[in-house]
Amino acid sequence: MSFFRTLFYLALPIILQNFLNSFVNMLDTIMIGQLGSVEIASVGLANQIFFILNLVLFGISSGASIFIAQFWGKKDIRNVHQAMGIAFVLSFAASVIFFAAAFFFPEFCLSLYTKDEAVIRKGAEYLKVVSLSYPLMTVSYVFGNALRSTEKVRIPMLATTASVFVNTVFNLIFIFGVKAGGNVIVPAMGVAGAAVATVIARFVEIMLVLGISYFKKMEVAAAPRAYFRIHAGFLAKYIKICIPVLINETLWGTGTSLYNAIFARAGTAVIAAYNITGTLSNLLWTVVLGCGNATAILIGKKIGEQKNSEAKMIAGKTSVFFVCAGVVLGLILIPLSRLLPFFFNVEDEVLRMAQIMIFIMAAFYPFNAFNMNIVVGICRSGGDTLCALFIDVGFMWLLALPLGFLAVNVWQLPYWAIYILICSEYIFKAGLGTVRLASGKWLRNVT
Repeated sequence: MSFFRTLFYLALPIILQNFLNSFVNMLDTIMIGQLGSVEIASVGLANQIFFILNLVLFGISSGASIFIAQFWGKKDIRNVHQAMGIAFVLSFAASVIFFAAAFFFPEFCLSLYTKDEAVIRKGAEYLKVVSLSYPLMTVSYVFGNALRSTEKVRIPMLATTASVFVNTVFNLIFIFGVKAGGNVIVPAMGVAGAAVATVIARFVEIMLVLGISYFKKMEVAAAPRAYFRIHAGFLAKYIKICIPVLINETLWGTGTSLYNAIFARAGTAVIAAYNITGTLSNLLWTVVLGCGNATAILIGKKIGEQKNSEAKMIAGKTSVFFVCAGVVLGLILIPLSRLLPFFFNVEDEVLRMAQIMIFIMAAFYPFNAFNMNIVVGICRSGGDTLCALFIDVGFMWLLALPLGFLAVNVWQLPYWAIYILICSEYIFKAGLGTVRLASGKWLRNVT
């Protein structure tokens, strides 16, 4: 029981942080949903650009976290800062590229997903403004992951809590406007208002993460020059370990974004239902994500302390736990799907589609939860990033995406059949993950 107490001590703040992020995304969708299905579809597709960037940043920071967690086990703070410095440089470069594409060419970016002119027009309003938040994410993302990897999980949670509150308040103000005494105080901005609120919230988050870290003199907080004393030998080792993670997240994010393109080509109603399904699922997925990150922290630290047998014990226990958690969370999704009509002002057909997609998702949740722990919690923290890459995206690109493309463009299957074919990858990933876990070859000391 002491192991699970430690796991949940680390996981709960991460779960809460991710839940708040997902909750505010759901609030965004609910608020924008009051404007109509076109607005939901447009913001959902516009956020695919952010989604891909988010996964690139996650890949860069996750690669750094492999080193940070193991260096933390050795109490080697100088190299913790060195790993953060590389992550800063790579993350900022990626965010600038995505900002330039989204700010200067929003219509082109959205046209990659849909040909619906109304959706592209509305989505461009949102995308051009929200792209201003992309560079801001760099510092908060790298600092947040470094804090979690050094077991300081509460600071990112507190910053996110404040950010969510700010985002919600400004959403209400800017999306719907403010009137007093018959006079317009703040004009209703619609989807563009939601983007403005997001930019403000990101700024608040970065200020809090940096302010608290330096005020409390956390280990990850150092003079700027300390982050950029990067030795060539360490850089080569970092690239060898982290490039597979970055490729992994980029391919996974691009593939997931292509899923959106597949459903968008099946119809505006279908992509609206798919976005609603993802919004609800993400609320519960925060439990899996938080526990997976906590597992990675524990395993990485044990490897850094050269306690390999304990690292393998953690991997085995958490694998069983994730399957059980997936079953429970999947069952919880089913009654939650009945609440959709109370939150989304869309056509009955869209709600019916979303409910059926949620039932399908629930059936695959145990496999998906297990896979998340194998890839993020075990293989990556163990330094086995190349195998994690193949497990995570191999079946996506070789099986699920081709099946989804054929289902829409050739076979013209109904939306529920398309969704089942795409979800089929989870079963194959779980099989390969089980083999890798049993082999013990995932455990490597990268420091």
